Order: sequence, then C-alpha cells, then structure tokens
Amino acid sequence: MSLNLVPFVSVDKMMKLVLHIGIERVLVDLAAEIEADFRRWPQFDKTPRVASHSDVGVIELMPTSDGTTYGFKYVNGHPSNLRRGLQTVTAFGLLADVATGYPLLLSEMTILTALRTAATSAMAAKHLAPEGARVMAMIGNGAQAEFQALAFKAICGIEEVRLYDIDSDATDKCARNLAASGLKITRCKSREDAILGAQILTTCTADKNYATILNDNMVGAGVHINAIGGDCPGKTELAPAILHRSSIFVEYPPQTRIEGEIQQLDADHPVTELWQVITGATAGRTSASQITLFDSVGFAIEDFSALRYVHGKLAVTGLYDNLDMIADPDDPRDLFGMILRAAA
Repeated sequence: MSLNLVPFVSVDKMMKLVLHIGIERVLVDLAAEIEADFRRWPQFDKTPRVASHSDVGVIELMPTSDGTTYGFKYVNGHPSNLRRGLQTVTAFGLLADVATGYPLLLSEMTILTALRTAATSAMAAKHLAPEGARVMAMIGNGAQAEFQALAFKAICGIEEVRLYDIDSDATDKCARNLAASGLKITRCKSREDAILGAQILTTCTADKNYATILNDNMVGAGVHINAIGGDCPGKTELAPAILHRSSIFVEYPPQTRIEGEIQQLDADHPVTELWQVITGATAGRTSASQITLFDSVGFAIEDFSALRYVHGKLAVTGLYDNLDMIADPDDPRDLFGMILRAAA
C-alpha cells in the first residue's frame, strides 16, 4: 500500500467484512486479539479517555500506543438521539505507525465498537462466570444486545438468553434478529422474570442517569454480572449494595472510578484489574457462591486490538478503499510548490 494512500473501511465495507468472515467467528477472533493485548498490558500507554460532556451527551477520544503502533477512537454517547431516529453511539478510529506518524488505517467503528464490546464482555466472563453457565439475562435490548448474545454463545457456551426491555419493540427486534442463532430466546415481562435461572446477568441500558436496573434483592449468590450500560459520570445501573457484595473486576481503574458502577463507591474500594486475572497474577472466581462483577466501561486498548484485527484482514479480503490523505511532494520540504504544480 502506498504511504500517501490510507486504507479506509467504510460502514459498507465493514458489514461485508463481518459477513464474509462470519459474525461469530469475528467475535471469537476479536476476543482472542483483545485477550492477547491484555496479556501485554504493561507495554501500552494508558490514560482515561478525554471526554467533552454536555447536557445531552458526551464526545470522547480514546488513545493508546504499544510503542510501535498508535491508535485512537472518536466516539459519542447521546441517549436522546434515539428519539430523533439517530444512533445513540457512533464512532470511527485510526491506527498509525509510531516510527513515521503516518496513518495505517481509518475505519468506521460504530459497528466495530459493538463487536469489540461484546467480545470483551464474553472474554471477561470466560474467566469470571460460574462454571457451566448456560443461561444469560439480557436487560436492555437495544443496539448492543444481539452482539452480546452471540458473543456469549460463541465464547462462553450460553444456550438461552432471557430478554427484557421497558420498550417491548426493542425486545421484539432482538428476538427477531436472534431467531436463527441457535439460542433459546425467552421474552420476559419484567427484570425479575428475566433473571430467573440465569447465571449471567447483563445490563445494557442507555439512559444517562443514576438508574437501578438491578436491586440488591434481585441478585443471588454465585452469579456473574456483566455491567456494560454505566459508562460515563452520572450513569449507573446497579444498586450500591450489589457492589459491596461483589468481587469487582475492571479494565483501567482511573477511568472506571470516574465512569463505571464503582463511581458510587469510595475511591479506595478494592477492585481487580482484569488483565491481572488473564495473566494469572490474580485470582478471578474463587468460589461457587461468589458474585463476580465486570464493571465494563470500554477502554482504548480494546479498540486498538479491534482496529489491528481489521487491518490484518484487509489484504486477504480487499474490503477497503484508499483515501488520498497524506501530501506527497517530490521534495518533502516543498509543500507550497506541490500546490502550485497542481495547477499546471
């Protein structure tokens, strides 16, 4: 690929790439890529995402580098967009070569973020969920729900997903999309109904406020909670009492303490970094009665892994376009002359 032509993966090309490989295969592959990068966690630059908050949402940049490759994602979160017929979350991302600063890839990441979020959730559950878990409650059946269900099926062996949303149309949509997935899909009339018999409880709601999706008396011993809806200051889903009863696992504490469920706790409340569980440095689930909680807010390394995965698929799939983004004068010092010669 020419250095002045940057591979660009559009929404159309991303959809074709995912379908070409297969959605479940992509989810499994992404989980493996993310886990591999978690195993080399200390090699990465790490910083909480740079956020610009407003009354209606947030716009964020999520950067990281492993010293060889740099990556960032631009992402927004605007819950009120749904009422306007717009996506609540949109994103794009970039990879660049650290040695030259030249971009290597520009990609849509609205679809890719949904895939990497689900892959990360299932990767965490593989290490934290109770052995033999086969039933998952999915509370919140919006844009992320199907990805979560398929990731847990492909990576963790989930066989039944129990769906609940305050909007029954969202549940109908999710059930319809998963009809041919091989999963047993159960529509539920309440949160309490959804968690019956479930060993994994996934909460994924969109409202930007302190919400209580799960009350303390709804959570019994031995379950794994996959909390992915609380992902910015002032937005939570779990009753604080649940947190005090749980072993809490996070991606990057300085970010999660600002954005995650643990923003409700004292700043020194103990949490375990997920990468330490993956490397075997720290224990994950230690007993059948333990409540494990993955307080997921999304971290830049996961986006880095996802972008690198897509970049690695371009040569074999050809599913990209080239963008003329980098000026390429004959003399690197003569950018002005390049402009003049364009008129000739």
